[in-house]
Amino acid sequence: MADIEGKVSHDGAGHRARLRQKLANSGGDALHDHELIEYLLALAIPRRDTKPLAKALLREFNGIGGLMAADWQAIARVPGMGDTSIAAIKIVHATLLRMLRNEVAERPVLASWQALLDYLRADMAYLGVERVRVLHLNSRNMLIRDEHMGDGSIDQAAIYTREVIRRAIDLGSAALILVHNHPSGSPEPSRQDIEVTRQIVEAGKRLNISVHDHIIIGLHGHSSMRAKGLL
Repeated sequence: MADIEGKVSHDGAGHRARLRQKLANSGGDALHDHELIEYLLALAIPRRDTKPLAKALLREFNGIGGLMAADWQAIARVPGMGDTSIAAIKIVHATLLRMLRNEVAERPVLASWQALLDYLRADMAYLGVERVRVLHLNSRNMLIRDEHMGDGSIDQAAIYTREVIRRAIDLGSAALILVHNHPSGSPEPSRQDIEVTRQIVEAGKRLNISVHDHIIIGLHGHSSMRAKGLL
């Protein structure tokens, strides 16, 4: 609870001290989801009791993953959230993605498949629209470009064969991994997903550009067209 000057009361300061001590003694696993967000917000807005706000954010975005992936404008619509507190959340998310992406970039992608899946899930599983991206690899299967090709509606995003192949030629890509997400949660490929992927595979073959896989990310897992025998 805050006093009339907007400062955190003695009880509030004591609560934050207890959270800090739990974090120092036992790490992040000792804190509940709302406590993690509460303490993060407290660093941005120290003169406010941030526990109710943390719980409201987790309700609004269905958990930490949804909150981190939410765009700036969506978070700003939650009462009590200003630019400083939104920036605190987005910088944590950006740092996480940078760390995961670096894990992918430092080794051949096919030899660090789980690292790739972890990165893609963190970045795409909680999005509210379909996003298409293409991972461009060199002849040693090292990542040379992670390219966002566009966003679609809540249930579809266009993948244009000509654009994908033209960009691969521009970058000198030896191989591609196609990726998109399903906001519905299910990662199962649709008939259109399969058809478009096969068109890109055939176009790539004529130019000696391999398509290693098409990965579909969903909230409840992922799907590999290669593993399903669809390529």
